[in-house]
Amino acid sequence: MFQLVLSPARRQRAWFELAEPPRVSNLRIPEHLVDPPPSYDPYGDHIAEICGSTTATSGDGLLLLDFVECHVTAPIVAMDATTQQRKIIKYTEPEPNVTRFVCNPISGELFRLPDIDGTKRTLAWNQMGLLTQSPAGHGPPDRYAAAALLEDRGGKEPSFVMRRFFSQTGEWDKPVGLPSPLPLDRRISIHSHHEVLAFAGRLWWVDLSWGAISADPFSDRPELRFVELPRGSVLPVHGNTSAEFTAALVENGMYRRMGVSKGRLYYVEMSQKEPFILSLFALDDDRSGWMLEHRVALGRLLSNGGGKPWIGVIDPLNGSVVCVIVGDHVLTIDMAKGKVLRCAHMGDECEYQPRTMLCTYLTSCVLPSVDRIGSDPFYR
Repeated sequence: MFQLVLSPARRQRAWFELAEPPRVSNLRIPEHLVDPPPSYDPYGDHIAEICGSTTATSGDGLLLLDFVECHVTAPIVAMDATTQQRKIIKYTEPEPNVTRFVCNPISGELFRLPDIDGTKRTLAWNQMGLLTQSPAGHGPPDRYAAAALLEDRGGKEPSFVMRRFFSQTGEWDKPVGLPSPLPLDRRISIHSHHEVLAFAGRLWWVDLSWGAISADPFSDRPELRFVELPRGSVLPVHGNTSAEFTAALVENGMYRRMGVSKGRLYYVEMSQKEPFILSLFALDDDRSGWMLEHRVALGRLLSNGGGKPWIGVIDPLNGSVVCVIVGDHVLTIDMAKGKVLRCAHMGDECEYQPRTMLCTYLTSCVLPSVDRIGSDPFYR
């Protein structure tokens, strides 16, 4: 499990600072490689910062990173000789600049994706995934595709639009009119801070209240498929107000998660009241439904006074293991054995707060061997 951290170091490559699991590792990115935000009055109410996150992993080691230029109204509420404390009131730029990179974590090299249609104002395409492909279907990958999916709400028939970038061509294209696979008269709400998953040769966009929609971005004409959440896990449509939508976003992001582990797709959810029931499901072999794998009452495993738990990530090497966050500690829960394997402080740089961007700040990945991903980036 790791988080993205901007560093003032004048290096030309990214680097990992690995922590012993379950502690959170840091992937450090030299900030001079990212477009700096505009300057601002250090004592004024308005600030500009670069917010970085890992939006996807390819499944075999590559990482998709994005950096958003955030403009915020945040007046100073306290200060001393060296620090300021600000209160965030609102974000003031509805269409901020976005810069994206593909990162080879072994070499630390970063490849900057070209802007979409020549503009950086592309936050609408922020649910972007990364998928690699190998020649003849096996061996180390030699190409990748980065892709985002949006529901076309202006057409007569339900359909989707995809924006995708191919490493082989170095260009974006735009398949339109992709027929919707959704079974109901309901619009999908892809969770804006849940990573797009790479699984079974497809990218999976997750709606934590309903299910997941998937597609093969390498296909000339991508065919979309939909898998609903387990029976009893589907939630009603979010409220119409901004406050209701945000509340649902936070709630779903903290207590629901999908992830890939050892070649299987998992879904985990947790009840929000004692005894905090943690339920783990695995997608069946024909990828049409879910099987309950484990169910554990966390309340009996947690010490009193630790606070309300929420879901971190599913272990990418063991689907029965889930990382749960309690206060500023992370616990590794073996659901098959019904016990806590390890407990550790999350780390000084990992800020704990209930936030809508939970799933983006903490990401899991398996660092590949050099012979699997290659020491020289294939995406040049």
